Amino acid sequence: MPLSLAKTGEKNVISRVGGKEETRKFLENLGFVVGGEVMVVSEAAGNIIVNVKDSRVAIGKDMANKIMVAV
Repeated sequence: MPLSLAKTGEKNVISRVGGKEETRKFLENLGFVVGGEVMVVSEAAGNIIVNVKDSRVAIGKDMANKIMVAV
């Protein structure tokens, strides 16, 4: 399922990062890599704040839809 549908406070494992090559590289540089853990901290006005690799990152819902997590 896409990261945008993940529950707040639950740890998830990234299974796939989609989108164009440029988008995948951008997300990879932020720490969104296959097999990595990610947790949604909060969600407001279409933006999602997540913990990834001991950092908090804010991404838009469109970017979150490109990140698939295991159920």
